[in-house]
Amino acid sequence: MRIPAHSVCTAIRDDIVTGVHERGGRLTEEVLARRYGVSRVPVREALRTLEAEGFVVTRRHAGACVAEPTEQEAADLLEMRLLLEPLGASRAAQRRTEAHLKVLRGLVRLGQERARQGNSDDLRSLSGWFHETLAQASGSPALTSALTQLRHKIAWMYASEGPPDPVEYWAEHGAIVDAVARGDGDRARAVTALHTERATAGHRLRFAGGADRGVRPDRVRNPQHPVNMPILRH
Repeated sequence: MRIPAHSVCTAIRDDIVTGVHERGGRLTEEVLARRYGVSRVPVREALRTLEAEGFVVTRRHAGACVAEPTEQEAADLLEMRLLLEPLGASRAAQRRTEAHLKVLRGLVRLGQERARQGNSDDLRSLSGWFHETLAQASGSPALTSALTQLRHKIAWMYASEGPPDPVEYWAEHGAIVDAVARGDGDRARAVTALHTERATAGHRLRFAGGADRGVRPDRVRNPQHPVNMPILRH
């Protein structure tokens, strides 16, 4: 394939996340340059970026290799997400624009429609777009970048079974948007914390014998929720 030089980093990252480049595998500039149809210069720059992000490590005598995260590092990512997703929603309630709300509401409508139809493939993509837009609505480039990296790494390290009740899952998305639209930061934080915690329960480690192992409750601390948190429905 041939891709623009500025897209090399994204292409390599995507191939790491999807398992094209296996954990611990060598990443040689010459082979990558040939694969993506670019010179070695953008490949070298991409590997530096991916090393800073934690996807790549440099080993003596081996050079650049795909990182091999530990089980604890994987658990830490889920805990970070449990903390940052609610923070992003709270900030979005304070800083969102009408354009953000329009996109979020459109995604919720489409997600609810697909959930009723049982179209699970579309739901996964729509959920990703929803959370990406919610992060952007926070008005914090640093927070948006951190959440984007977390989503990439969690997709790399975990397989997700999807929500047991897609209709309820998208009702929770709707409750988040309602709170953001009202400018209620506390409510947005609370409903997002509960939503993220529920979603975390469906993750299974892809490595270290963890393919069939769920997230253990003692490995990821639960966020704090109001005692009388209601079931989230429209």
